[in-house]
Amino acid sequence: MEKKKVYHDLFVDFDDTLYDTHGNAVIALGETFEAFGLGRFFSDPQLFYDTYWEANIDLWSRYSKGEITRDYLIVERFRRPLSVGLGLEVTEQLCLEMSDRFLDFCSSKPGTVEGAHRLMDYLRQQGYRMHMTSNGFHEVQYKKLAACGLRDYFDTIVLSEDAGANKPSQAFFDYAFAQTGANPETTLMIGDNMATDIQGAMAAGIDTLLFNRWQYDIKSGDPQAPTYLVSSLLDIKQIL
Repeated sequence: MEKKKVYHDLFVDFDDTLYDTHGNAVIALGETFEAFGLGRFFSDPQLFYDTYWEANIDLWSRYSKGEITRDYLIVERFRRPLSVGLGLEVTEQLCLEMSDRFLDFCSSKPGTVEGAHRLMDYLRQQGYRMHMTSNGFHEVQYKKLAACGLRDYFDTIVLSEDAGANKPSQAFFDYAFAQTGANPETTLMIGDNMATDIQGAMAAGIDTLLFNRWQYDIKSGDPQAPTYLVSSLLDIKQIL
């Protein structure tokens, strides 16, 4: 795919675009299961894992739309899977303790998506200004950045908790432009999520690049289609 225009600023999503959030969380969830001895309450651990992921996807979608708070998400994503265990008293305190341990496990993991460091090296050499744009929790994101060694690539860290609004809202992108000094005309949004990254950026007047990690079915000519579409991070080098 040929580059259509010159960009100066890149808004780059972090979770599951560069940082392998899902892969790291799978490991951390297993560690959490063991740390709390949940095998006593689940004859099949997969029941806990499947219920967790179902809850997590639903809650993060609602959080990005501003329908629920961070505090509700933190408790509820563990309350639901714990509630399917047998003989386990599920309290808010237990959910909070489990969340803290899980996030500690998660944020210490160094795993990145294949090609992430090589891509960021390349983009830095090309002279782009790069700005991390994320809905992730403030303290967790900085720990993840340190763990995976990607912090120094970014000129600016733009987080929804600082913006007071989540992607895909216009308020988030307004804050991002104010913090970075970027011009929408020469800014490209790179991300893996059609709703929060691509559609949010399109509504804010920014060209978009979808890293199609989750294999969205993008129809040719669809007005909601991203400006660019790649199936691997290193394919971005052919565009930028």
